[in-house]
Amino acid sequence: MSIFQASLKGADPKGCVKRFLKVEEGVFSAGDFRKKIKDIGKIVVVGAGKASALMAQATEEVLKGRIDHGVIIIKKGPKVSLERIKLYRGGHPLPDEEGAKGTERIMETIAQAGEDDLVLCLISGGGSALLVSPYEGISLEDKKNMTQLLLECGATIDEINTIRKHVSRVKGGRLAKAAFPAQTVSLIVSDVIGDRIDSIASGPTAPDPTTFEDCFEILNRYNLMERIPNPIKLFLQTNRGRGENETVKPGDPVLARVENVIIGSNFLALKEAETKAKALGFNTLLLSSAISGDTRKAAEEHALLAKEIRQGKSKPPPPACVVSGGETTVVVKGEGKGGRNQEFVLAASIQIEGLKDVVISSMNTDGIDGPTDACGAMGDGFTVSRAKKMHLDPEDYLGRNDSYRFFEKLGDLIKIGPTNTNVMDIHIMLVG
Repeated sequence: MSIFQASLKGADPKGCVKRFLKVEEGVFSAGDFRKKIKDIGKIVVVGAGKASALMAQATEEVLKGRIDHGVIIIKKGPKVSLERIKLYRGGHPLPDEEGAKGTERIMETIAQAGEDDLVLCLISGGGSALLVSPYEGISLEDKKNMTQLLLECGATIDEINTIRKHVSRVKGGRLAKAAFPAQTVSLIVSDVIGDRIDSIASGPTAPDPTTFEDCFEILNRYNLMERIPNPIKLFLQTNRGRGENETVKPGDPVLARVENVIIGSNFLALKEAETKAKALGFNTLLLSSAISGDTRKAAEEHALLAKEIRQGKSKPPPPACVVSGGETTVVVKGEGKGGRNQEFVLAASIQIEGLKDVVISSMNTDGIDGPTDACGAMGDGFTVSRAKKMHLDPEDYLGRNDSYRFFEKLGDLIKIGPTNTNVMDIHIMLVG
């Protein structure tokens, strides 16, 4: 766990903000953006995401009393104290009324910003669900039903966000458009592979390359066209091939007044984990921060690497620590309870059955894996044999997507509670 805890240091929202947001010698700076404080009118802070509360705390500490006012939306959880920024707690992964109220307040706030004002936007993972402002005629319940269908069908996060952007008044660059002509500076903690700003929280201040036509391709790919709520279907059909309600595209004049700065990512978290593992005496390998695709396939590939390290066919030599990250996808076929990290470990445990001195863990950096109270699980070469002695069939639990109950019975769930950050998942594999 010490290696995983070290990875969270690289994803610490307050530390990330303070490394990139500065006020020195009368100059405000964030990334490459710099402007004299005296030339800035009001500073308004808005944002959404799992890490946004701690980002807001750090922002208040850096800017002190210079903030005029602000609004952020975070996932329901522990209390957070803020002085000048109003806090809303929305639903995740399904949107709710509180998120909708917070988003409406954000839109009202930025609409009042003038050309000399600065809109400082704090964006992190989870923002897609927390920023809720569907177009007229689309209800919150419609949005929730659509999100649930997309989550269950196995669609990638990019595919889910493409649909979300096109039925939203705030995503796909539309927040920046609403703030124009004010200057917008976004500090972003990335929870997507490749740190693409158009995908993080569905890119509220980023240009969006996707179109309404892409929405139809995605819905047809997963046979959802006849299952999505009728108001959403009608809205997409009405806007197909039209530019009136399209998202903000690259080259839009609005973007000349926008600066997007990545301040935290999965790669930075993995580097911290690797440093800690080296300090503990392991030979390390940072495999990738872009692990994606089918969860079970990714788990099998990690298990294969563990076998090869044990056999001396792959580096690093034992004692080895392999760290990787990203976000895989689970296709839900059963009615069990679990998350992609727990499923990853269950699938990997089956593959390494009987293999000595190998431990595999997988955890979500936000502290919550799927709709459970665990961030992940851990398994080893004896997980399967232990389960069978308890009359548990690992293959059956995997087939039913019931990894939570499997590891709960074994006592191998990892529970740390909400971390108030999110840079996707961390996989840690130890080979002796």
